[in-house]
Amino acid sequence: MRRKLNAEERNNDINAEPDAASLEMIRMVMERLKHFARAYSRILKVARTIADLVGSEKVQSKHIAEAIGYRNLDRGDWAERGM
Repeated sequence: MRRKLNAEERNNDINAEPDAASLEMIRMVMERLKHFARAYSRILKVARTIADLVGSEKVQSKHIAEAIGYRNLDRGDWAERGM
């Protein structure tokens, strides 16, 4: 049976179970950069995609970190923030 693609998943069905360190990383980033709950789901979706692309069954903290980096670029004001 084929696993659903992220685009086919509802936000609460994303198969990304971050470990405690990854959850803490996401929490700190969301507080520091003033991300909202919607950003959490987007970060997990992108992290799941990254994990899929490298053939990892589990989402690891390095996938979360990479997804956060992409999210920061997606915010649009990264040039003004000196990133």
